[in-house]
Amino acid sequence: MKLIYRILIRLIPALIVFLAIWSYFFYAAVIDEVNDEMDDALEDYSEDIIMRALAGQDLPSASDGSNNTYYLKEVTAEYARATPRIRYTDALIYIKERKETEPARILLTIFKDSEGNYFELSVSTPSIEKEDLRLAILNWMITLTLTLLVILVSVNIWVFLDSLRPLYTLLKWLDSYTVGEEVPLPDLKTGITEFRKLHVAAQKTIERNQAIYEQQKQFIGNASHELQTPLAICHNRLEMLAEQEDTTERQLAEINKIQETLAYIIRLNKSLLFLSKIENGQFRDNRMVCLNDILHRQLEDYQDIYAYKGIRLRLAEEGQLHADMSPTLATALVTNLLKNTYIHNIPDGEIDIRITPRSLTFRNTGIPEALDSDRVFHRFYQGKTPGQNSSGLGLSISQAICHLYHIRIAYRYDGMHCFELLWEKTEK
Repeated sequence: MKLIYRILIRLIPALIVFLAIWSYFFYAAVIDEVNDEMDDALEDYSEDIIMRALAGQDLPSASDGSNNTYYLKEVTAEYARATPRIRYTDALIYIKERKETEPARILLTIFKDSEGNYFELSVSTPSIEKEDLRLAILNWMITLTLTLLVILVSVNIWVFLDSLRPLYTLLKWLDSYTVGEEVPLPDLKTGITEFRKLHVAAQKTIERNQAIYEQQKQFIGNASHELQTPLAICHNRLEMLAEQEDTTERQLAEINKIQETLAYIIRLNKSLLFLSKIENGQFRDNRMVCLNDILHRQLEDYQDIYAYKGIRLRLAEEGQLHADMSPTLATALVTNLLKNTYIHNIPDGEIDIRITPRSLTFRNTGIPEALDSDRVFHRFYQGKTPGQNSSGLGLSISQAICHLYHIRIAYRYDGMHCFELLWEKTEK
C-alpha cells in the first residue's frame, strides 16, 4: 500500500469524527444562544407583570396582540415551597387568534405579594421550530463536512505529493540502479533536511556497494585462477598414478572414485563462479541474438546423447525468438534447460520443445509427480531423483539469467515437467 493511501485511510475517519463532534457542539451552541435570547425577553416581560401585580396596577391583557402571553394563578404556600422559583420549559401552546399550535418557550416563576399570598406566573413566547432547525443544521453540516473533506483531502494529497517528490525521484532511480553501472545519483533539489540526509546516505551506500562489487569481481577472478590450477594438477597426478604399472586394481578403483569426486568439485566450482558473475552483472556484451539458432546448434550436440538414452525429441517452431542479451548467457540458458531435460528424463522418454516470438518452452518426461515449485529453482535442489553428474545449479543459473533480463521463468507439471520462458516485451 502506498504511503499516501495509508495516510488518507487514517486521516479521513479522524476528520469525520472531528467534524461530527464539532457539528454537535455547534448545534448546541446555536440552540443555547437562541434560548438565552428568549429567556432574557421572558424575564423582562415577567418582571413587568410582577411589578404591576405587586403595585396593584392594572395588568396587561393576557393576549395583547404581541408574541408574548401570560397566565397568572394563585398557589398554596406548600406548592410554592416545593417548586423552584424560576424554571424554563419548551412546550407546544395553542394560539386562539391563529387557531394553531406552535412551539413556545415558557418561563414559570413564583412570587409573593405583600399579604403573603403566593402566585405562579407563566410567561410564554413563540419559539423556533427546533426540529426544523436541527434538520437544517444537519443538512448544512453534512454539506459542509463533505466539502471540507474534499478540500482537506485534496490539499493534503497535493502537499504530500509535492513534499515527497524528491523521495519518489530517489526511489525511481534506485529501481533502475544496477551494481557496477556508472549512473550518477540524481540531485533531489530539496531543502527538506531528512531528504538531504537520505540523499547523502544513499550516496555513501552506493559508493560502498561499488567498492564491494569491485572487490568481489577481483575475488572471483582470483578464486577462479587459484582453485582451477591446483584442481587440474590434482587431476593430472591422479592420472599419472593410475598409469603406473605397479598400481593394483583396488588402488585404481580408489583413484577412479577420487577422480569422479574431483571432477564434480571442478564442475561445481565453475558453476558457482559462473553464477556469481551472472548475479554481479559481469556479462555486459549484450546484442540481439536469435534463440532459434542457439537452440539448433545445441540440439546438434545433444542428438547423440538423446539417442543413447532412447529419448524422442519433438521441436515446434512457431516463429523467430530474438532477445537483447549476452550471447554467452543466452547459450548457457538454452544449454542448462536442454541438459535438465536429459538428466532428469527416463529411458525411452520424450522431450517437447516449443518456441514462439515471445516464449520458449521445454517439456520432458520424468518422475510421475510434480516437483516442489517453491524450491525447484533453489541451489542444489534436485528433487527425489538426483541426476547423474548434476551439480544442482543448472536451474538456479537459468533463473539468475532470466532475472537479469526480466524474463519470466515458471515451472508446472501437466503429466510432463514443463519449464516456460516468457519475454514480456521482445525487440526484433
